[in-house]
Amino acid sequence: MTPRDDRRTTLTSAASMRVLAHPTRLRLLGLLRERGAQTAAQLGDVIDEAPGTISYHLGKLASSGLIEPAEAQSTDQRERWWQATTPLTSWEPADLLGDPDTLAASSALQKSIAQAYAARFTEYIDTAATLPKEWVAAGASGDRSLRLTADELATMRGELEEFVDRWLDTSAAHDPAAADGAEPVVLVYQAYRRP
Repeated sequence: MTPRDDRRTTLTSAASMRVLAHPTRLRLLGLLRERGAQTAAQLGDVIDEAPGTISYHLGKLASSGLIEPAEAQSTDQRERWWQATTPLTSWEPADLLGDPDTLAASSALQKSIAQAYAARFTEYIDTAATLPKEWVAAGASGDRSLRLTADELATMRGELEEFVDRWLDTSAAHDPAAADGAEPVVLVYQAYRRP
């Protein structure tokens, strides 16, 4: 079994949150985490941006410690390779309530992430008809409206994190190079007090 990597980058400054709130940068970081080390040209092929634009955004991500130069994967010395510094990024919005600037940056980042989630789910809906039936049947989407106290919601958050951790262990046991039927799966969950 491959050990799960729990390292994370914790964002604490408004500047670092603003860097990641840019949709292109958010997508670049996600691609580096999913695909491993890449060059600006490789990333530009996926995002459909010029390598110079991609390089600019990669530089911004590097300035915030979210990515770093990677060992070259080819013999072309002109290529610059990049990798994510950690598999996770986190921050705690509740800790920012007393700082309007950082709270605004956190809100912008959360909105950018929500838009990325919506775009990814829309892409799934648009392509579901082309997927094998067993994958469509295995998928899930739903919501519930609950009445909970703040303590109960915090307990549920902890239980959800424990639940996801169990499945992260299962995911880590799959070798991406093996033909064992495992495919990338997106898991998004949200639990918050309705405004």
